[in-house]
Amino acid sequence: MAAIWSICLGNLRRRKVQNSLIALLLLLSTLLINTAITVISNSENLYEDLHRETKGSHELLNLTTGLHDPQMVEKWWSAQKGVTASVLLPYKPLAGVIHEGEDIPNLYLYMMNTPDRPFGTDELVFAQGQETGHPEPGTIWIPTSLAYKYDVSVGDELQFKAGKQPLRLKVSAVVIDLALGGPFSTTARIWMNNTDYQHDLNSVQDTDSYLMGIRFDDYSQRAGYWERFESFLGTPFMEERTTFEEISAFYFIMNKIIGFVMSFLGVVMMLVALYTIGFTISDAILSNYKTIGIYKSLGLSSREIISTYIAQYSFLSLISLIPGLILSRFLSGVIIEQSLSFLKTDHSSTHIQGAGTEFIVGIGILLLILLVVWFYANKARSIQPMQAIRYGMSEAAYSRTTKRWHEERKRGKEFERWPVPWVIGIRNVTKNLKGSILMLVLTTVTSAVLVFGLVLLNSIYQMQETSPLWGYDSSDVVIMITNTSEFDREQVENDMGSDARVRNLNWIGYTIGVAPADQTRRSDPADSRAQSVNIPLTVVEGSMDEIGLASITGRNPHNRNEISIGINVSRELGKEVGDIVELYIEGEKHSFTVTGIYQSISNMSYQARVTSEVVHKLNRDAGYLNLNNIADSDEIVQELNDKYGTSIQAVKQQTLLDSVFKEAAAVLIIPMSILGLMFLLITCLIIYSTSRIHIRKEIKTYGIYKSIGLTSGTIRGALTWGIVLLSAFGAILGIFCGAYLLPGILRDLLSSYGIIKLPLLMHWTGISLLALLSVSVAGSGCWMASRIIRSNSPRILVTE
Repeated sequence: MAAIWSICLGNLRRRKVQNSLIALLLLLSTLLINTAITVISNSENLYEDLHRETKGSHELLNLTTGLHDPQMVEKWWSAQKGVTASVLLPYKPLAGVIHEGEDIPNLYLYMMNTPDRPFGTDELVFAQGQETGHPEPGTIWIPTSLAYKYDVSVGDELQFKAGKQPLRLKVSAVVIDLALGGPFSTTARIWMNNTDYQHDLNSVQDTDSYLMGIRFDDYSQRAGYWERFESFLGTPFMEERTTFEEISAFYFIMNKIIGFVMSFLGVVMMLVALYTIGFTISDAILSNYKTIGIYKSLGLSSREIISTYIAQYSFLSLISLIPGLILSRFLSGVIIEQSLSFLKTDHSSTHIQGAGTEFIVGIGILLLILLVVWFYANKARSIQPMQAIRYGMSEAAYSRTTKRWHEERKRGKEFERWPVPWVIGIRNVTKNLKGSILMLVLTTVTSAVLVFGLVLLNSIYQMQETSPLWGYDSSDVVIMITNTSEFDREQVENDMGSDARVRNLNWIGYTIGVAPADQTRRSDPADSRAQSVNIPLTVVEGSMDEIGLASITGRNPHNRNEISIGINVSRELGKEVGDIVELYIEGEKHSFTVTGIYQSISNMSYQARVTSEVVHKLNRDAGYLNLNNIADSDEIVQELNDKYGTSIQAVKQQTLLDSVFKEAAAVLIIPMSILGLMFLLITCLIIYSTSRIHIRKEIKTYGIYKSIGLTSGTIRGALTWGIVLLSAFGAILGIFCGAYLLPGILRDLLSSYGIIKLPLLMHWTGISLLALLSVSVAGSGCWMASRIIRSNSPRILVTE
């Protein structure tokens, strides 16, 4: 046993750089893998815990059109056993809010008449401010999605466009509104005092709209409840209905993307670490072949020699895995706090769960490492003491080496016409084949990480160029109607029609279409009964083509009997272009021919588009302007807001996109930057270590080169250019993987969110620069490793 520990400690001392590098690789791969698992599992756990604590809704009903009596709906659901129904939450819709003199764009408001608490479902959690039964007169509660995103604090004043004079209210509390306050939300519930609501919002809308939450004791039984409810109504439910999947989806999307990237790259880094371990053990056995033969001749068994490697890498694994698991908790906390910041309060911190998972991950990685070590160390069993002492290798290997030496002498004549530095660089790459493969893989992976991060972030920042493929329009200016009672549509149309800068103006409104149960093919996993599907409809007055709405298959509707449907509606109804879809709209049944299928990140593609002739009364929510010169957009926006500011909010389309997707870019930029720096560091260190090992093996050869006139700089440059050429091939492969392979895998992840064709923008200048960066890092690692050639004289090198 003493001999085993002595050999093990000797290996640790002699190969400090290699051992340190392997320990770092294991630490980082453990960090990435465990962080990915922790982020994904904790995101769902945090949401589900809060959803359970606040009695979160499984479905949210929005009663706005008067097609069903709200009191009757509330009474029926309240009477059902196994169902918790909220009280009716009256509200009036509004758009347009000002904070510190600046308009907050792209935000639709539900001005709530706050009832007595508890509501029954979706209880509010106070994140800032004092918890009270109702907002005091002149004050409001706002959701964290509004407060944190636009830096609104308790005590700040918000101005709402609710008439000729803005309605001024102070924020008395910030609350977590789980149902409507998720990431990327463009809707916010503003909780008002009853007196303020009754007095200040009379001009907004004559009648109240209502929200109502439903929570099932057994979620799998919801299909049966809905079947009975619609039987009670005598028709499908015609109002807006939001399911639990839609409510919760965007709480998880960013962490799923981050988790996917980290887990994928963590596995790649672990494979690199295992390959490096195998490469190092193989190299150590070959380098110490004669020594191992002597050990065996002195009485050490093969099992004891293998045990020295197992002991060595068990030690390295333990000193790497434990810090990796600890650091992953901190990194996970940072990512979760940033991506789920809307669930954070001033008096509570994010509690990371999963100690059991960390233990399983650590044990699993340790066992995998030891299995690889055992597999490669087993090569020591075949060492015969006499052959090892005589040849320094097996007799068969000695014969192959002698034969190869003669062949290389013959083949060397082929290189006589090549410049000497070229021959040195190529020979360094081809002779050290395993190390060269490792370098190629590393530069490929590093380039792929850098390119993928750039492509993803650039596509989000420049989303205006591909907005139709994300389900948005491509207009230049959007006119959001903030107060319908004061909005003068004819005046706006006349002004825009006579303005030479404006090319066209189209209007959009929204309503609900319902596909009856016999049209759907969706079934509950525990219940074969199909349900009716409530589909948000984008209703266009004008031309969808002019607005810039796009389809991935087919075209936009042009006539009243045509419809374009989102990809998830297509899946759920089993409809393709040319099929017939029957929908109830405003209580009437309509038949449509599907002319197009489109994708949209909004509503997860659970939506459709029809022309305005379908509806009897279109409530126009927004107008979409295209200009002859986009440079005029700032001027047009300013003029519209100055003239119609009490009833509209005019913004550039880029402003609307930024208000949603800059949030995504901010969440992604930290983990993607960390990953890029990690892989650059690992690439440099591994190439340094691998090159150093090979240079030490060939040190006598380089001494001979120096003795016949080659300078240290020439030799180092030749070695470096050989590695640069190799890494250039890796960078080219990395560009392909980062620009096409990784986005393809990510597209599969986003498919459930309604995106099946990922709209990416290739910034080829940036991609080329990042690929060159990975090549430069590889070259730097080799250049640093070759310093030993410069620091020793030819005589010493030859003597060695």
